[in-house]
Amino acid sequence: MTNSRYVPALLLVAALVPTGRALALERAGYSIEILVGGIPLGQYAARGTNYVEALKNREYSVRLRNGTGERVAIALSVDGLNSIDARTTSAGDARKWILGPYETITLDGWQTTSTTARRFLFTTEGRSYGAWLGRTQNLGLIAAAVFREKRPVGIVIQGGERREGAAGESEKAPKSSEPQAGAVPETRARPASPDDLAATGIGEETIHPVREVSFDAEGSPTTLLEIRYEYHDALVRLGVLPPDGRRGDPLTRREAARGFQDSGFCPDPNHPGNR
Repeated sequence: MTNSRYVPALLLVAALVPTGRALALERAGYSIEILVGGIPLGQYAARGTNYVEALKNREYSVRLRNGTGERVAIALSVDGLNSIDARTTSAGDARKWILGPYETITLDGWQTTSTTARRFLFTTEGRSYGAWLGRTQNLGLIAAAVFREKRPVGIVIQGGERREGAAGESEKAPKSSEPQAGAVPETRARPASPDDLAATGIGEETIHPVREVSFDAEGSPTTLLEIRYEYHDALVRLGVLPPDGRRGDPLTRREAARGFQDSGFCPDPNHPGNR
């Protein structure tokens, strides 16, 4: 492939940005967040990288922000699969999303046609999109490679956030078949089992039109943003999170016991307000 690439940029309706501090991985003016229900997941810096806690059977989105004054192209890889065509390539050869100056884009899923996408879904390794495609070597990693433009075009774009639901700019939309959607009932598994390790599956279909634009990218990315995701138990085993009593460990719960917490009196079971 040449360095001149047609890259997807979605023309999105305005998305609501949650108030408060954005829990984003930021580097060199670019950032990435993982959102569930529109709210960014907290990120934990550990072991030389950044982690988020995956929520089993919940759909999620990836929000990318260009905080610079120039147009850029961003290759988004989920579990080692390009979010546009599900291929595994180098960052330079990957199809990319276009962000204008100071622009933010929220990507809700895998681009399955020129008008639709299927939602990113936290699931297990065996139920993942990568397992369906037979490519499981890079599960648990979301990566965004940012490329500058070789010959930037003099354009003026107002800052704002784009989101799925309107026209877009895309290098190419895949036309391959896809696995059937469907939530998998959550079952607890032994911590060492692949069934208890997080991966990304295919969720519900959503309207997501895209269109092609021209972008002459530099040969190598200027910035690489990576976030690893695991379920709570795996984060504890990795030492990213401390053990707690959330998973029913009686000893941990007892060690957290306190004798005095609230002032007042003992509640009366016969009081009308307590019935």
